[in-house]
Parts: sequence; C-alpha cells; structure tokens
Amino acid sequence: MSWEKEVKELKSRIDLSKKMGGKEKVKRQHDAGRTTVRERIVALIDKDSFREIGGIAGRSEYDDEGNLINFLPANSVIGQAKINNRPVIIYGDDFTVRGGAADAAIHEKMIAGERFANEYRMPIIRLIEGTGGGGSVKSLENDGYTYVPANPAWDWVVKNMSTIPVVSLGLGPVAGLGAARLVSSHYSVIVKKMSQVFVAGPPVVNRLGETVTKESLGGSEIHSKNGAIDDVAQNEAEALLMAKKFLSYLPSSTYELPEKKNNKDPIDRSDKWLIGAVPKDRRESYEIRPIIKSVTDKDSFFEIGKNWGTSSVSGFARLDGHPVVILANNPQVYGGGWTADSSLKIIRIVEIAETFNLPIVHLVDNPGFLVGTHAERQGTIRHGARALAAIYQLTTPICSIILRRAFGVAGAAHMNHTHHKYRFAWPSGDWGSLPVEGGIEAAYKSDLEKSDNPKKLLKDIEEKLNHVRSPFRSAEKFSIENIIDPRDTRKVLCEWINLAANIRTPGPKTFGMRP
Repeated sequence: MSWEKEVKELKSRIDLSKKMGGKEKVKRQHDAGRTTVRERIVALIDKDSFREIGGIAGRSEYDDEGNLINFLPANSVIGQAKINNRPVIIYGDDFTVRGGAADAAIHEKMIAGERFANEYRMPIIRLIEGTGGGGSVKSLENDGYTYVPANPAWDWVVKNMSTIPVVSLGLGPVAGLGAARLVSSHYSVIVKKMSQVFVAGPPVVNRLGETVTKESLGGSEIHSKNGAIDDVAQNEAEALLMAKKFLSYLPSSTYELPEKKNNKDPIDRSDKWLIGAVPKDRRESYEIRPIIKSVTDKDSFFEIGKNWGTSSVSGFARLDGHPVVILANNPQVYGGGWTADSSLKIIRIVEIAETFNLPIVHLVDNPGFLVGTHAERQGTIRHGARALAAIYQLTTPICSIILRRAFGVAGAAHMNHTHHKYRFAWPSGDWGSLPVEGGIEAAYKSDLEKSDNPKKLLKDIEEKLNHVRSPFRSAEKFSIENIIDPRDTRKVLCEWINLAANIRTPGPKTFGMRP
C-alpha cells in the first residue's frame, strides 16, 4: 500500500498548470514581444528559489468515473522566492489565461499573497498584466448573475503600504483593478510601448465617443509625466532589474532597519569642481544631478520619478554604505520652485523615507512656490502645504545642504525648524522671506518715485542689500549654523549619516502610507 498513484496524479496536475493557457496562447504572448509570467519569475529571482503556492488551483472537468479530463489553471501565480538571497513574495498575472480577467481567477490566491507578505514581513513584487483580477463581461454569461463589486485583498494592499516594500511592474496592458494595484505601490514601472495603464480600455472609451488607441489613452508618455507611475523601462528585462535595484535600498519590513553595505568609496573624497558648481551670477542655472552623484557613494544614486514633478529630483543613494533618500531642487526647471506636481512628488518620497526609516539628504536651492495663474489653477499652495506638513512630520533624520536659495514658505520647508537643525550652507547661500530682486521695487516704491534718477537709486539700493544678503552675515547671528567649502560636502554628510544611523528605531509609524 502506498500513495504512488496520487503522487503521479499530483505531478500530472503540476505539469498541466505549467502549460498555462496552452501552446497557442503562449505563442501569442511571445509574438506580442512579451514573456509569460513563469518566464518572468525565473528571470527575476535567485536560481531555483521559487516555491509556488496554489499551483494546481484552477478549473477542472471530470468524466463520469471522476477522472480528470481537462484543466485550466488560475490566471495568477504566487509563491515565495529569494532575490539577492533575501526572501520575497511574488504575485504574477497570467495573461495566457483569459487575459488576466476575473472569470479565470481565484481571488483567494491574490489575498493569500498579500497576506503572506504582510504577516511574514517580506517585500512583495506584483507582475501585473491585464485587469489583474478585475472583471470581464464574459463572466456575466458564465455565472448567470451580476454582483455588487468588491476589491479582493484591498485591505492587505493598504496595510502593506505601511509595513513592507511593495513593487509593481506593469508588463502589458493593465486596466481596472490591475491599474489600481499597480499604482498602489512604493515603486511602479511600466515598459515603453509594451505597457499601457487605464481605468477602462479603448473599447469602452471609444464607445463613449472618444477615439483612442491603447498607447494614446494610457501609454508611458502619459503616465510617466503625470505621476501615476514612477518609472519607465525600455524592456521587460530592464523593468525586472529596476525592481531589484529599488529593493536593495529598503529593509524587508518596517520592523527592520535598512542594511548598510560595504563602502569602497572614501568618505573624504572631494571633487574639486564643486567649488564652482553654483554660478556666481544668480540668474544662471546649473545641473543638480552631478552634484548628487559627487557627494554620494560612487554609482549609488537611483533616481525615481524623473519625468514628473521635474523641478524636484528624488531617489535613493548611499553614504558610507548607508541607504538614504535624496531630495533636491532642480534649478533648470522653474528655477527649482515647488509646483503642484513637484509637491506631490516630495510627499511621496518623504513618506517612503519615513515608513522605512531612511534618513534624508536635502539639497536645497528653492526660490519658493511657483507663482502665476497656472500655479493657482493647479492648487499649488494646497499641495505645497501638504509637502511642508510631510517634512514637518518626519521622525527619520534629515540633513539639509543649502546650495543657494531658500526663500519663503517653501524655502523654509527644507527641514523642521523646531528640531535640531543639522544643516550646512555653501558660500553661495541666499535666503530670506523673498529674493531681493523680487521685493526691492515694492519696498522702495515711494523713494524711487521721488528720485530724479530712479535707475541709479535702484542700483545703489541693490548693491547695499547685496552686502546684507551675504551668508556670512547670517552666520554672525547664528541664523545658519555652518558654512562649508562645497568640496567638503561628502565628508560632512558621511559624518552625519554615521550619527543618524544610530538614532533610528524600527517599527510601524504612527500614521500609515497610502498610495
């Protein structure tokens, strides 16, 4: 007596499940330039580390004797695996089975994957294609009834945003619930020309009278610039690499601290060109990204959301091996001023830093909020005030380097002034309630009107005030704590991070991060 027969049947069912939607559907997937969900998992994880859960779940047909005659696997593949030897949970949609629609899904698998990741404190990576568990009208005919909608696993989706790193990759057309799950992540990526994201696809939109294609409705040109997704990959392989890179900066959950890597880049490395990085002419701009790369560990800067909120730059980097969040103004877009979009971008990266105990390096050149009718129509002050609140709520350490400007309400948001101000300024620092150039004519209006030579008087006033605006005058009054040689920036940041790393306490925050 043994269970040999049953074990053979188990193996047969596993083999059937790995055929997915069948040869024809797999070929169609490949012909479209996309790999299958199982091929993606193999490419993403450490070799032979995948342990599938619910692999033989699906729809079966039996003959009168109870023998299995047909089997269609569920259109989702879940399991645990390792990436760079760290345990993770993988959830992948199988587009070869009913295009990822709900009538081929077993929703409990989605719930199980999210819950497993949360309770065992492991990052989750979602490989999303199709509706991602969303509906299909075809199911109405098959089921014979309609239902009041509910979103499977959504409570776990929300909990996971405050507990574990969540990465979602859109690897084909993504609609409905799949789109909602894609954006409900700490990091989301779609593939150029191959992936599109929409609430409802072209057939629905065209029926409403608007003529669109998948790309014009929800392609990367749209969603990489509006903040719906974080980044765009050139192909599937790059998307998988971006996911792995993102996770390398984060702990497995909020109950751990980010891991320090071995650092081979000298902490006292100094790039001589930094002394002239900021132009003396305040009207001239400069590149911020080379400065970021100069002061952080070599090749460690990983930018996030490059194509939206472009007056701000955000991402991850390392200092003496410690992962940090980078937040910086981009002087080449609106002079680095805060817009509605850049404020939303700032909120997002600051909340990731707070959730996962990542210290923040803030490189400041902020002329204030964007002004004008466009800024007012965008509700800039509303979103900017929320960004200011996010910075003031921080409990993770922050170090600010004032490169040039810090003006007004937005400029004051470089850190919470009620905490110890661990900050430095370059000699190019220029700050106040508003720039001298912007307020001089209003402040001296009556004097200029009475003057026989208002142009000369204006020039004389500007020269006098330029002496007063010197950062050394502020340092005399202890309004700025330290002014440093720009070439020493990396050294002081590395000294700071080795202090900051010791004051963090792992564990959930008092408020959770939402999508």
